[in-house]
Amino acid sequence: MQNHEHDPLRPHAHEPNPEPPHDDPTITVVAPHGETFLVTPEMLRQWPATTAHHCFIVSTGHGTSGPFDFTGVTLPDLCSALGIAPTWREAEIVSADGFGTRITREEAAPNAPIGPVVLAYACNGEPLSRRAGLVRLIVPGERDDALRQVKWVATVRFVSL
Repeated sequence: MQNHEHDPLRPHAHEPNPEPPHDDPTITVVAPHGETFLVTPEMLRQWPATTAHHCFIVSTGHGTSGPFDFTGVTLPDLCSALGIAPTWREAEIVSADGFGTRITREEAAPNAPIGPVVLAYACNGEPLSRRAGLVRLIVPGERDDALRQVKWVATVRFVSL
């Protein structure tokens, strides 16, 4: 039985962490069948880019800032670049400091009502610093509680249908 008390993907409060947890920006991507890929921010910059316009960062304890334009790779484009079949149901995104969220395939679709969900590496045309997250999950429709914005993305796990 899984201990849900420490499950980073269950809804929970998250205290802001102003300092990067470590210096390694490599993202581990796990395909539904278990194959693992190591992805760097430099690799992300080589793949099709999508910009999510007029986004806000909702930070626990720090209020809301923005609007910003975040550029990055959508989850479907990440899958395409890595050769992962589009048979996944949801993606689990976890930061290097242990905070995480889930995004369904429908939410990640290019024309989803919430806007393009991206693994962002740039904000307003400038690369994100390590302190700003270097690679962070941006969910444009989030406005309330910062429970879906993931800073310092370390793992993306695709769960199959």
